[in-house]
Amino acid sequence: MKKIILILFAVLALNQANAQGKKTEKATFGMGCFWCTEAIFQRLKGVTSVRSGYEGGTLTNPTYEEVCTGATGHAEVLEITYNPMVISYDDLLEVFWKSHDPTTLNRQGADSGTQYRSVVFYHTPEQKQLAEKYKAELNKTNAYGKKVVTVIEAAKPFYVAENYHQNYFNKNGSEPYCRLVIQPKIDKLEKVFKAKLKN
Repeated sequence: MKKIILILFAVLALNQANAQGKKTEKATFGMGCFWCTEAIFQRLKGVTSVRSGYEGGTLTNPTYEEVCTGATGHAEVLEITYNPMVISYDDLLEVFWKSHDPTTLNRQGADSGTQYRSVVFYHTPEQKQLAEKYKAELNKTNAYGKKVVTVIEAAKPFYVAENYHQNYFNKNGSEPYCRLVIQPKIDKLEKVFKAKLKN
């Protein structure tokens, strides 16, 4: 009997460990240049990985040069893997909407074109519902003084961007673009979302 109980406890512990090991979800956001936005989400507690890439277009395995033409229909996006026990999808949406201008159609700052559009690619019906609810609330309260134009659509095939786009700010933080464009976004993140940041 003792042996059966020990085996039962071992199986339960293993199942619990496996369940906890698989407790990650994906979020995919497009909010302008992925160099600028990757560094923001990498700093959040509960985010286990961030990959820059392309989504929402018609071409299979597009290159950066092809996406930059605007002809493929892809947006520059981040595929975020996160632990919902540590950070919620709602929290990620809050960071998303407060870290770019969701009222400019196909433009973020100096970057213009459909590849820079504001977009949420949802992976579950719950993500769709939360994103739509949040967007509706922003428009109802006129939070930005202008209408939010963020597109909310079902996830499409995601294509990982070239290696030199990955972890861009962390590798190139001293470059003028990083200091002038990305660093102010990081500074804002540290002020607004201090409690959500990794130590």
